[in-house]
Amino acid sequence: MTPTVWIIGDERKYRNYVRAVERAGGRACFHGTPEACSALLLPGGGDMEPWRYGQPNTAARDLDPVRDALELDLLDRFTTLGKPVLGICRGMQSINVFFGGTLFQDVPGHARTDGADRVHPVRSAPGIFADLNAGHVNSSHHQAVDRPGNALRAEQWAPDGVIEAIRHERLPVWGVQWHPERLPGPAGPRLFRAFLDLCAPAQRFRG
Repeated sequence: MTPTVWIIGDERKYRNYVRAVERAGGRACFHGTPEACSALLLPGGGDMEPWRYGQPNTAARDLDPVRDALELDLLDRFTTLGKPVLGICRGMQSINVFFGGTLFQDVPGHARTDGADRVHPVRSAPGIFADLNAGHVNSSHHQAVDRPGNALRAEQWAPDGVIEAIRHERLPVWGVQWHPERLPGPAGPRLFRAFLDLCAPAQRFRG
């Protein structure tokens, strides 16, 4: 059975995510219910409202309170069902806030330059992210995970210490700060295939 991945956002804006999901063997949708979908994908975007992680706004921009509320509600519903969640860039930050973590509101050296992603090396803890063989990742963000949320483990780091990937200790919930949907090489497709593998019934978790 083909896993169905609910992507939050505008289909016209996120065609690259659709292609990545379909190439990995899944089917993307932009409407549905947690009960009817196999997994949830939270893509990149603007910043979360800082009050949601207990801070005043010092550098957050492109705020979207409606999206914040929707993502946090869906995270609650998908994790209650034990269904897989993948957060990419902003999506990883949303996952961290949902589990009680905090964010750096502005980090230097990770935003796009001249309209192109930065590329930098990473080191990975043993496990799924090391298995991707992503020696380098692409970077296009100005915020990052500060304190990981409850039961979230940092799994990958940039040379300056910025967390590039997180994973929940019990639930099938992953986050990457980079953009696998447009990363050259095999690591991006491998990540999507590994994520879709979590949708198999035998891989289901409940917290």
